[in-house]
Amino acid sequence: MQQWELRAAFARALSDMYGREVPAYQTLLQVSAEVNADVLAKHGADAQRLGSIDRVTAERHGAIRVGTPEELRQVGQIFAGFGMHPVGFYDLRDASSSAVPVVSTAFRPLDADELARNPFRVFTSVLVTDDRRFFDADLQARLETFLGRRELFPPRVLELAARAEAAGGLDGDEADELVAGATACFALSREPIDRSWYDELSRISAVAADIGGVASTHINHLTPRVLDIDELYRRMTDLGVTMIDEIQGPPAWEGPDVLLRQTSFRALAEPRVFTDGPGELRVRFGEVEARGIALTADGRALYDRMLAEVDTRRASTGRPRAEVAAEVWRESLPPTEGALDHAGLGAFTYRATPDAAARLSTLLAARGADDPAAGAAPATAGHTLVRGHPQLDVHALVSAGVAVREPIVYEDFLPRSAAGIFQSNLSDAGRRDDALTGTARDAGWLSDALGRDVADPIVRNDELTRASLQALNLEIS
Repeated sequence: MQQWELRAAFARALSDMYGREVPAYQTLLQVSAEVNADVLAKHGADAQRLGSIDRVTAERHGAIRVGTPEELRQVGQIFAGFGMHPVGFYDLRDASSSAVPVVSTAFRPLDADELARNPFRVFTSVLVTDDRRFFDADLQARLETFLGRRELFPPRVLELAARAEAAGGLDGDEADELVAGATACFALSREPIDRSWYDELSRISAVAADIGGVASTHINHLTPRVLDIDELYRRMTDLGVTMIDEIQGPPAWEGPDVLLRQTSFRALAEPRVFTDGPGELRVRFGEVEARGIALTADGRALYDRMLAEVDTRRASTGRPRAEVAAEVWRESLPPTEGALDHAGLGAFTYRATPDAAARLSTLLAARGADDPAAGAAPATAGHTLVRGHPQLDVHALVSAGVAVREPIVYEDFLPRSAAGIFQSNLSDAGRRDDALTGTARDAGWLSDALGRDVADPIVRNDELTRASLQALNLEIS
């Protein structure tokens, strides 16, 4: 089995296991599939603008939490066996008003063809045990001692994952063993929980207790992708499922969907065994997502400014967030994919049409082939494609039917949205002493902890855009 086949099998196995553990997840899958089928029937090919229906239906992202850099390094090795690489750095410690003492990355495929085969991704958080805003020196020492005694990932699973990474896959029984062994690592443990220790951590942060108060890790949520998240929210509510208060991320509006919208049903009370008898915990929930177009660095900067403007207007008016956000989006974001591209805000790739050569000849003739300066204004920097014709950039080629513009799907996450989902599913905000200074964490620290480079998603998308432009230039020059 090649790595993408291992990855697909791993995603299916986790989904099956999580469905058995959290029956409401099955309801979420069913409603997601129904919504997707209805959107496809209504909009046809346009519904598959950001991925085929087969990909969207199969798509999942998972979320797990670990306690130490060593545990992070080990889980990074397991995901590497499935062709999943760390992408992005997310600091959730200041992203919400609740105490969420973790930093995170997401493991996923990097190459476009690998994403198309199976885009399984796992949002992975690690506890920051030395952040004094949350943990004093005594609690840090006891927490690290507890974490140091546990083994989350058996040596045999790590060995098989390393071999799969080195060989690009595994054969026969070993492939099955890796999938089964890795899946078992994320099953909900039935080992008794020390209630006093768990409660002590819970008073600091429910997330910290879920990581450091138990002897194992587990899938915290498993997320299907839906084509109309507003409709899914309505249908789940109609079924009597308690959803969080709102959809996180960009608002619903008339223009192109960008980045990521997420929501979930609230964490369910699950029976757990404690050292002093039976009890229950609310730590796992059912999340669902709708993915949009990735943004460039300029687009992300605009997104941050729009969020700040939404906060300012809400503070002065008290109006609902979704209403204010849609207003800000209409004022600030281009209303079409083409305008988003022209403004340099959206991430796209480009490919030649079947009759590109003929269309290019017609375009050059119309613009005056003997005068390279004739016609339109100079091309966008970095987008000149036809040597000797600086007026022709990729936008002109798309307009003339020489090339086709294709959006790059946003494959990653948003710190504020992730923290918002976490916060919405917490019964207690916990404690954070903002008078103290937080411990520094960044992508460099994360790379060192993993022993692997953490990719920058914006840089990666820029690389995809440039590669497509180079390929297009070769085809039409």
